[in-house]
Amino acid sequence: MNKSAVILINVGTPDTPEVKSVRRYLTQFLNDRRVIDLPWLLQKILVNLLIVPFRAKKSAKLYQTLWNENGSPLMYYTRSLSQKLQVKLAPDVKVFSAMRYGEPSLGKLLADLENKNYSQFIFIPLFPQYASSTTGSVIQLINETISKWNVIPNFRIVNQFYNNPSFIECFGKIIEKYEPEKFDHVIFTFHGLPLRQVQKCHPKDPINTCPCESYLPEHGLYCYKATCYETARLLAARLNLKENYYSVAFQSRLTKDWLSPFTDKVLISKAKSGVKEILLIAPSFVTDCLETLNELELEYAHLFKENGGKNLTLVHSLNDSDEWVDALKTIIFG
Repeated sequence: MNKSAVILINVGTPDTPEVKSVRRYLTQFLNDRRVIDLPWLLQKILVNLLIVPFRAKKSAKLYQTLWNENGSPLMYYTRSLSQKLQVKLAPDVKVFSAMRYGEPSLGKLLADLENKNYSQFIFIPLFPQYASSTTGSVIQLINETISKWNVIPNFRIVNQFYNNPSFIECFGKIIEKYEPEKFDHVIFTFHGLPLRQVQKCHPKDPINTCPCESYLPEHGLYCYKATCYETARLLAARLNLKENYYSVAFQSRLTKDWLSPFTDKVLISKAKSGVKEILLIAPSFVTDCLETLNELELEYAHLFKENGGKNLTLVHSLNDSDEWVDALKTIIFG
């Protein structure tokens, strides 16, 4: 009997919220050449001598605030999603979940599956919009690993799905539960990226003159900024949101040379202009994690109120919802 393996891949999480575990996770994550694409020596000095030693303790405290009886929400929801998807599929399809960084390791899973006689592998990096530092890193690891196998099987990779109708419909249904029409304003917030990484997607078309904020240009099919704006337009159309009723912004920046406008700055501006109720939607995440549950839901809510706003409500992500399980099945198999 022909067997197929479906592998859901998320970015990763520390094994525990303790400093030692967080340090180990950050070291692996930030030493990826696709995550920090600076000259090799500069990256090593920056990551291993500056960022990790000073960030591990602070990050551990943040992870401790979201850890619960199920452990890491990202780990729990990814595992639960794979289990629920398994129930929906035929007996000859086996679903696995793995992490690009940390455990369960994608590399270890592939090593375990190499000689298990699967006729095909289907990889789904759980990142709606392609970015070199997320999906690109996953694809590189898959290609480098499988290329060394004696028997190279049939395999395919779903490299982005931001515009898949099932994804938009699924996310739209989740958002509708929050009744967006009752808010003063809606903000679609996406994880930020350094401008230099975005520019590499279309080196001949400067990002400061790119029209992607208005429509998806041909050169922007794999441009993270362009696909983020397109995601917002598709969701806004699904929700019947007027153009002046929503904004697009980017969070989790490290320097000023990252994608803008910055979500925190937009929130401050909206609060000071008299906006009291904002609905925050994060369509670059399909799983709640440190960025959504801490940065967006807690830190940004406090920032919004501090500057005159009243309520900032975060739309929780797709996680392991039944809507997402059904949509994912369609994304994978059509």
